[in-house]
Amino acid sequence: MVSPSTTTTTTATWHSLPNEMKLAVIDILEAKDIKSLSEVDQRTYQACVPAQFRRVKLNDFEALEGFLENVPRTYCSYIEELDLCTERRNINSTPVLPRYRSEAVIAMLTASKSLNKLVLRVSGSLDKSVVAPFPFLNNLRNISISNIGDEARAPLSERLVVSIAASTRHLEELSLDRITRSRMHSPELEGVYPCVPLATGDEDIPDLPHLGSELSLPSLLRIPTLRKLTIRDTHLGHDGWTNSPVECRLQFLDIGSCYHADENFNTLCTERIMAAVGRTVDEFSLTAAVSDSLFSEPSATPLQRLRKLHITPFFPVDSVVDTVANLAGSPVENISVQCFEEDVVDVCTALEEFLTLRVERGPEFYNRLQQIDVRVTAADDIIASSEEETEERIAAANRLQDFCRDLRLRSVVGKSVPNPSNKKQEVFAPISFTDARRYHTKGRSMTL
Repeated sequence: MVSPSTTTTTTATWHSLPNEMKLAVIDILEAKDIKSLSEVDQRTYQACVPAQFRRVKLNDFEALEGFLENVPRTYCSYIEELDLCTERRNINSTPVLPRYRSEAVIAMLTASKSLNKLVLRVSGSLDKSVVAPFPFLNNLRNISISNIGDEARAPLSERLVVSIAASTRHLEELSLDRITRSRMHSPELEGVYPCVPLATGDEDIPDLPHLGSELSLPSLLRIPTLRKLTIRDTHLGHDGWTNSPVECRLQFLDIGSCYHADENFNTLCTERIMAAVGRTVDEFSLTAAVSDSLFSEPSATPLQRLRKLHITPFFPVDSVVDTVANLAGSPVENISVQCFEEDVVDVCTALEEFLTLRVERGPEFYNRLQQIDVRVTAADDIIASSEEETEERIAAANRLQDFCRDLRLRSVVGKSVPNPSNKKQEVFAPISFTDARRYHTKGRSMTL
């Protein structure tokens, strides 16, 4: 008879693991799980600090003040993505002076040495001193600046924004929303209808070595590291877009329309910027129509490398066919149209008309086209659709996809939702027009 052997089991405790293994475990956890783990004990909390502070979102000025007062400044060195808002929590509160507001932003940025991405939502003007930290943020490559306040009462000057962008040494991606023209660079707009808001009192923003005093929006094209540029709800009527030296090699361009101008003016501005930077652009997003036939000729179009064309929800549906046809000179492979649910039928019909035109014009017209997609976006004022409307939208989507299939083109029509396995990509939900909610991406972050 063989006696049973004695087995000894050794269990490795959490604290016996090497720091590298602890960090690897923490790195794959969701935000809520990291928070729970951090509450185990003090040693575990310290191990979780880098992940907890990797992404920080401060939703108002009080949250920014609270963060600066209560969080150890050394923790800011772990911040890689920062979303700041300078709006007061209570809109009826006493306004914060621009200098005081800017000092808080400066303190936050100065401490965030590892910052890679910055979202700055500004309510009210900022002092020129806010530019000071940007030359020292060596990892900062992505900046988004928007004016979420009243542009007429508290404009966010183009001179300040251009100074920030040009002072960021390794800037690659820049997104601007509701930036106000400076009176210093656009005296011709003063007192002229339509009354475009103008920023004043920004003459004292210091010159930059590379740009001098020319801190107008077209000077953004002189930032050599810039690769992606988005400008929305901003007046783009400066003549500098046609004669300013282009020192960047833009790969992505998104030009939105200005609500202070009419459709023809927005089209003119869009075409002017396209002509200036189009030689390197691979991906383009349109809000205004393109009417210049110059872009339809392969030998003449400035957009020699354009492969991906996006059309935004605010693009005039009636201009879809003409605009896409006018861009036939570019080697476009993918057309993506984003629209609201109520526009699905019209958009699908317009794309069918374009495909019919493609068949009529022969094999050289859009000969590299491979895919047409329609992304359905939820509107802010969601109204439940009737069963008849839903069926009509599904039928329109199916007709478009059948047409694409006949032409051996790929096509997806549906809502775009975040891909949970990859935060940088989106996937399409199946055709369904009964659920108009926006989907939010989960991510490790700290929100106050």
